[in-house]
Amino acid sequence: MASFLNKKYKLVSSDKFDEYMQELKIGFVMRKLGNSATPVVELTCEGDVYTFTTTTMLKTTTIKFKLGEEFEEERGDGAKVKSIITMDGNKMTHVMKGEPESTIIREFNGDELKAVLTVNDVVCTRIYKAE
Repeated sequence: MASFLNKKYKLVSSDKFDEYMQELKIGFVMRKLGNSATPVVELTCEGDVYTFTTTTMLKTTTIKFKLGEEFEEERGDGAKVKSIITMDGNKMTHVMKGEPESTIIREFNGDELKAVLTVNDVVCTRIYKAE
């Protein structure tokens, strides 16, 4: 089992998250809430089904998926999108096909999770540390 499964990672730094949310057309109030949140994320796996859970004081979101299989989810801006997640070693690539398309590359390194979120030409980097 991968060493990063069943660990909780808490956000410790974030760069250009507001710009990322603006590019997704997320409104001012939701961006302020998003910027003030310190999410905790956890990736678990049962059989071939992965569950990615993101928890803040305001909301918990959960997505369940199989690697390489398209699924539907609700993006942070409320848009329903088709997504696909693949994994290569310790790097998970999450592509959300919508208008606009967005990609999150999550790289697990020991007790650190680095997430690089890209939409159009905006790139946001968020660093999480294992709790």
